[in-house]
Amino acid sequence: MNARHLRQVDIVRAAQASGVKLGKSHISQYVSGKTTPRADTLRFLADTLQVDEQWLLGHDRGRPDMPAQPKRVPDNPGGRADAPRTPSPQTSSSQAPAPQTTSPSHEPEGTPMRHFNKSTKLDNVLYDVRGPVADEAARMEQSGMHVLKLNIGNPAPFGFRTPDEVVYDMSRQLSDTEGYSASKGLFSARKAIMQYAQLKNLPNVGIEDIYTGNGVSELINLSLSALLDNGDEVLVPSPDYPLWTACVNLAGGTAVHYVCDEESEWYPDIDDMRSKITDRTVAIVLINPNNPTGALYPKEVLQQIVDLAREHQLMIFSDEIYDRLVMDGLQHVSIASMAPDLFCVTFSGLSKSHMIAGYRIGWMVLSGNKSIAKDYVEGINMLTNMRICSNVPAQSIVQTALGGHQSVNDYIVPGGRLYEQREYIYNALNSIPGVTAVKPKAAFYIFPKLDVKKFNITDDEQFALDLLHDKRILITRGGGFNWHEPDHFRIVYLPRIEVLKDATEKLTDFLSCYRQ
Repeated sequence: MNARHLRQVDIVRAAQASGVKLGKSHISQYVSGKTTPRADTLRFLADTLQVDEQWLLGHDRGRPDMPAQPKRVPDNPGGRADAPRTPSPQTSSSQAPAPQTTSPSHEPEGTPMRHFNKSTKLDNVLYDVRGPVADEAARMEQSGMHVLKLNIGNPAPFGFRTPDEVVYDMSRQLSDTEGYSASKGLFSARKAIMQYAQLKNLPNVGIEDIYTGNGVSELINLSLSALLDNGDEVLVPSPDYPLWTACVNLAGGTAVHYVCDEESEWYPDIDDMRSKITDRTVAIVLINPNNPTGALYPKEVLQQIVDLAREHQLMIFSDEIYDRLVMDGLQHVSIASMAPDLFCVTFSGLSKSHMIAGYRIGWMVLSGNKSIAKDYVEGINMLTNMRICSNVPAQSIVQTALGGHQSVNDYIVPGGRLYEQREYIYNALNSIPGVTAVKPKAAFYIFPKLDVKKFNITDDEQFALDLLHDKRILITRGGGFNWHEPDHFRIVYLPRIEVLKDATEKLTDFLSCYRQ
């Protein structure tokens, strides 16, 4: 790539022109040697870079010399090159081609070596929250550098502690939770979740409609796998929490992204949502409160979504993991409470509200018109039984966590940590020339916008890498949340104000002279 004067974005654009599915994250994985391209992608890369396919795979045979002057990429980069291919110049260890898995001397003469490639089902899967930029941060840490991680919503490293009562109750029950539970979960946990759902006014919910999981993530995957056939479409917000898009695609469906409007408090654009409904659409995904924007949707917006789902007979998946992290005296409304005639699946858990992300305890609640989803529920039950059960020690503290004093309430009022950190980061970011941000109403994320003309930004992954290398601050690029412009990034504002102050001062200094 260096010899050809090519950036990742140049190869991505050439791939698009040639009809090859290729993203920047894929290229980063190939460059680092962590994954190997499929055969068709390999041919495209070899032609574009004018090198031998076998050399790209780490083989020495047939290696030509590098010409003194780099050749221009052909006008048709996806076509077969007539000239002999040549390799890239000597690269650093982090850019070296993937090593051979077997010595050439062990390969029978004339028999090509078999390579094992990742599934094509992963072609449209993205999870940059822990992606190539995070991998680079890990490499820097291993070399002794300190990196401030503002990329993952993990409360524990920032001094947020699990309520003492939760820890105590788990320790008292450990000896009783050594075996499997029922596949849906412990009765005590599900009863507490059912009562919580009733307080949120979810209609037609019984204890058999409650499923515990190893975090909400497992249940998202399970619920979509039970529903989708190849070609089914699901409306997913953009920006989204990328697991939703990934799980839709892995289940054989197609994630169709509807836009959330930054000019309107990041609320869903209902007209855009409506325009993307087809006869293959089966469900709408809602993330409320929203990750990555921190938006909280009012009843008026939720009613419009319910009306749309009702008109087109769609299911609703509502991710509400941050429903207890709402600020400014506002109230979270569960969309399922407004749709008793529709079939809804509502997700929540304790990872964020009780600062126990590592315990991995979440749940989903089926509500509304369950008569239209009997076959689907059978599929959910089958997959639930196949995974045996979720983490039983973590289930044992659900009843304790949902009852009594909610310590998170102390964080989200004036004077509380999350509230004051939200106030600081919002004002600090908006004071940086070329940066604007909508004030989040919930969760602990903010999704600022960059003036791409001012900073000449065309590649948000490169921006994240440049910030990491220069200031040792790790953020997640907007593209990691299926936002299709290179003008946003997400910051987790869990660190204390003095840490956020240092980070925003470094960001201000970085952007004062940054041009991509």
